[in-house]
Amino acid sequence: MPTLNADHTTNSRLPQPDDGTRQLLRGGATILGTGILAGLLLVTVLGGFSPTGAKTNTGWFALIVALGCIPFGGLLLSLGVAKWFRNRRLARAR
Repeated sequence: MPTLNADHTTNSRLPQPDDGTRQLLRGGATILGTGILAGLLLVTVLGGFSPTGAKTNTGWFALIVALGCIPFGGLLLSLGVAKWFRNRRLARAR
């Protein structure tokens, strides 16, 4: 049973529960990687794109996936990195 300090936080010697940082990093990297892969496939295999859009139907699908996954995955990954740095700073302060 964890003991509580005067400020009602758990004792620093005990392992801290998972706060979701690992899931944010893994999910953000996966989604970002999916978007980058879709973009690379669009350019190399699926016919490329022009100023008016993709040239094939599957190219359009890859473009939609890339344009959805790259910003969302980047934001999710940056949130995970920020939480990782915060947890690291808090662990050093103990």
